[in-house]
Amino acid sequence: MEEDAAAPNSGSDLNLGGKRGKSIEECQDMIQRSFRNPIVKYLMEQMEKSGCRVGDNFVKAVVCTGPVAGGFTKGRGITVCSNYLTIQDEVNQVVIHELIHAYDECRAKNLDWTNCAHHACSEIRAGHLSGDCHFKRELLRGFIKLRGHEQECIKRRVLKSLRGNPYCSEVAAKDAMEAVWDTCYNDTKPFDRAP
Repeated sequence: MEEDAAAPNSGSDLNLGGKRGKSIEECQDMIQRSFRNPIVKYLMEQMEKSGCRVGDNFVKAVVCTGPVAGGFTKGRGITVCSNYLTIQDEVNQVVIHELIHAYDECRAKNLDWTNCAHHACSEIRAGHLSGDCHFKRELLRGFIKLRGHEQECIKRRVLKSLRGNPYCSEVAAKDAMEAVWDTCYNDTKPFDRAP
């Protein structure tokens, strides 16, 4: 989510449960610590190798107006919503999720965020490769299911994200997600397999 509260191309959603976040300064410190996370480091290296420079201000803390954890906007980078995050693991997770969108933008060169299928594909990949839907995270969100929880979680979160895209109706979002599911879920680049 951008500082001016305009909708980002993609965003990490969250279940707030009434918790308060951090100041911009505290969150910016947490972002800096996230750069030591091996997955964050790897994704940033892969972006650089793909020809996309990740500058000092590529990831920044902002105050957001909607209940999202962060977002990626083409040409502007990644925003992390300080007022909705409380612990380092949450910041790490948002940075990883949004870096996958940034990597997709970098490698695709023609990714069109107004195209529901393109947006759905990047959300599927980000949900799968970031660990957003690991069992522990789903349990903490109140979703208890032993079999098939990851794919169900990813689909739920993809549709939630696509609802924020003014170019995707509910039907178009679901159709797009189903159409690209197998290809995008199995695309684990830049990883050999899902971390």
